[in-house]
Amino acid sequence: MKTLVLPPDQAALAYAKELIEAGEVVAFHTETVYGLGADARNDAAVRKIFALKGRPQDNPLIAHVHENYDISALVETPPYTAALRKAFLPGPLTMVYPSKGQVSPAVSCGLETLSIRVPASPTAQAFLRTVNVPVAAPSANRSKHVSPVTAQHVLDDFNGDIPLILDGGPSQGGIESTVLDCTGAVPQILRAGLVTREMIASVVGDCGVYHMRAGEKPRSPGMAYKHYAPGCRTAFFRAQNVEDAVRCYGREKSVGGTPYFLAEHAVCRTLSGYACFDLGSTPEEMAANLYAMLRAGECSATLLIGIEPCARGGVMDGVRNRLLRAFGQSEGDHET
Repeated sequence: MKTLVLPPDQAALAYAKELIEAGEVVAFHTETVYGLGADARNDAAVRKIFALKGRPQDNPLIAHVHENYDISALVETPPYTAALRKAFLPGPLTMVYPSKGQVSPAVSCGLETLSIRVPASPTAQAFLRTVNVPVAAPSANRSKHVSPVTAQHVLDDFNGDIPLILDGGPSQGGIESTVLDCTGAVPQILRAGLVTREMIASVVGDCGVYHMRAGEKPRSPGMAYKHYAPGCRTAFFRAQNVEDAVRCYGREKSVGGTPYFLAEHAVCRTLSGYACFDLGSTPEEMAANLYAMLRAGECSATLLIGIEPCARGGVMDGVRNRLLRAFGQSEGDHET
């Protein structure tokens, strides 16, 4: 199969519609990361996504729709969700609702809920308006690999395996959408992202954060498994252990390796003379740069050494979540 990478013009969108209607998979730009989409109503097409990615069968997908799509045909919508949709959509927020069972059971992995996202990307909106069906789509990368923020990243993972990538340029948000459970009286964040707990609470008065229990089935994408991992050796150090990280760098260098640091700007400034990938200074910069730099790191480094950012809260909750998972860490782990 030849994989075409096309701008989202009229001809490419018409071809995308043909592919979706035929049960094929199409990769498309969103403002967060690129998605790997298929008709959410088509069981065989949805299962093709899982097979292409090598995705675990208990890891749910998100249904993407355009901004004028009537989601009441798909889900029950608790009253407070209207204010959230008005405040944040289209945008990087996925909302989990009680499902009406109108899509393939494979989308939600047998759960009685459905996750719905309305992306802000003009490319995604044009694609979703053209196909005018809910499109199930995880990130367009092999399972556990770094999420893609350019069409080239998608091509690196799926060249020859999918027919089309709709190229909308680099994804500016950089990390996946916030996933918000809206099945209870108070919404709960299942996966942190660019729409923060504080932002949600300012609209509806309160917002919780859900912590997955051991052995529990994932309720949304991004809740289980090692994710976002670069294809090179890695090491990770907490912010207070930069000297240990420097010694690790020296050991790799001494045996002929090519180590790189991945760290926030303030830390990179202190590491002048060392090879560094600078994530930036603000949470928004670090979110936008993280996946691109993890992808660059796997191409350049024999050992990528991550250093924990100091900032906490807000957008940094999402950045830290992705960074720790990329290096196989959790909040409770000690430094490597």
